[in-house]
Amino acid sequence: MEITNVSEYEAIAKQKLPKMVYDYYASGAEDQWTLQENRNAFSRILFRPRILIDVSKIDMTTTVLGFKISMPIMLAPTAMQKMAHPEGEYATARAASAAGTIMTLSSWATSSVEEVASTGPGIRFFQLYVYRDRNVVAQLVRRAEKAGFKAIALTVDTPRLGRREADIKNRFTLPPFLTLKNFEGLDLGKMDKADDSGLASYVGGQIDRTLSWKDVKWLQTITSLPILVKGVLTAEDARIAVQAGAAGIIVSNHGARQLDYVPATIMALEEVVKAAQGRVPVFLDGGVRRGTDVFKALALGASGIFIGRPVVFSLAAEGEAGVRKVLSMLREEFELTMALSGCRSLKEITRQHIVTDWDSPRALPAPKL
Repeated sequence: MEITNVSEYEAIAKQKLPKMVYDYYASGAEDQWTLQENRNAFSRILFRPRILIDVSKIDMTTTVLGFKISMPIMLAPTAMQKMAHPEGEYATARAASAAGTIMTLSSWATSSVEEVASTGPGIRFFQLYVYRDRNVVAQLVRRAEKAGFKAIALTVDTPRLGRREADIKNRFTLPPFLTLKNFEGLDLGKMDKADDSGLASYVGGQIDRTLSWKDVKWLQTITSLPILVKGVLTAEDARIAVQAGAAGIIVSNHGARQLDYVPATIMALEEVVKAAQGRVPVFLDGGVRRGTDVFKALALGASGIFIGRPVVFSLAAEGEAGVRKVLSMLREEFELTMALSGCRSLKEITRQHIVTDWDSPRALPAPKL
């Protein structure tokens, strides 16, 4: 069967993967309300397309932290990709590079920063979890820098792991033939079997619950790389992030895997964009499955978006070719959405191109009579 959209990869992944692995990638926290909402909220935003504009040439290129990329669609960090496919992060890195976009490597990758760098050229960011042992953190950041990674995406929404009930039921643990490659030499690469989720136990033992804004400052003393704060959902925290020297903000609810009943990221986006006041770029992840979703996020002020689950599902289904196809489908859909909305470049995408169900009637310009 020919795949014609990103969402179709999920069913194939479900067929192919062991239940424990599929459930780990697919599930959200507790009631999974936010997991549904991340998708559903996009359907409450409608287009106001402008017509009779010459759209014979469409430019989707943009720059992120000074790096030129082919489109505002990037790859979010997703952990343990070799559970999905033997080539794991290697395949994802090659697909991202071929598409001319940015890959973010997870701290909990099953391939190391050095291994991913060895796949060839490409713009890559490194997602960081802060471990209790700060020497481990400093070492890891230095290794990412040395391997040519261009930014740190600091995950700030995980002082403890969210309650993911599928992982508890499945007694989730990293399969024995895999390790968290970045930590292999530090005796932190293995995950013990546990009475609930092996990952939850690992996080409980290793990840620093004392993490605070002063650590964002500390991170800037050990690296010259720009720091993106990943996991901001409020205007208050957006303002503090800017003050703390963040180079950018990622509006994220961790794929709805941490605190359930937080808003969809697309609902939280505008509040964060307004608070950032253009001082730093704001990005979004969570629930993006269509080119129309990308356009909606940019219309609400995002500088770009990151995709997570579509990467691991397509990787499971077809390896590198699957990830390439996801990126090309999203690119083509986004280009078509721009053309049909009358936008020839990203700067032409404005708030006037959409209407949301939370807009007051006064939010739209009054028609000229």
